[in-house]
Amino acid sequence: RDTMSHFFAFLARMKFIQRWGLMRNTQPENIQEHSLQTAIIAHGLAIIGNRYHGCDHDPERVMALAVLHEVSEIITGDLPSPIKHRDPALHSAYSRLEDAARERVHGMLPGDLQQDYRALLFGEDRDTHLALVKAADKLGAYLKCLEELKGGNTEFALARDSLEADIKQIDLPEVQHFVEHFVPSFSLTLDELNQ
Repeated sequence: RDTMSHFFAFLARMKFIQRWGLMRNTQPENIQEHSLQTAIIAHGLAIIGNRYHGCDHDPERVMALAVLHEVSEIITGDLPSPIKHRDPALHSAYSRLEDAARERVHGMLPGDLQQDYRALLFGEDRDTHLALVKAADKLGAYLKCLEELKGGNTEFALARDSLEADIKQIDLPEVQHFVEHFVPSFSLTLDELNQ
């Protein structure tokens, strides 16, 4: 085909969308970085579920869903959670805006590739896979808080406490396994990790 598609160039712009816009950050984080970390964690959760809890997750599928879970924010920007979740009417309107943004990004693909990406862009998959991505998204935000606190930025203390409480409520053994066995290392220095 000779027609030009903007899809991948548009996805590359994820690196320009900053997260945590209402808070002072010692280390800025964009949605491309966040999506990669979410994908790495989600993939790990799927493997943990399969290995230790008798699950039948598709780790690579979960990872692909996580890589693209923030695509709408290329258009909408990152609306901070305290704003997004405070008012049900605003949350509903923002969800519709996110869907419209996903449609726009999806429409940038050549027609014969759209079917290959639709489910990934719109999170149309097994509920168990989507739950892992959602949990990995929360874990990534929690780890960002730990990183900021380790750097002396107490601005993230309340967010850490809130996310910690949310994560304790997630009824997935994979998540609790990850928290117990992998999260403590995120508070260590490089020298401590190398010992």
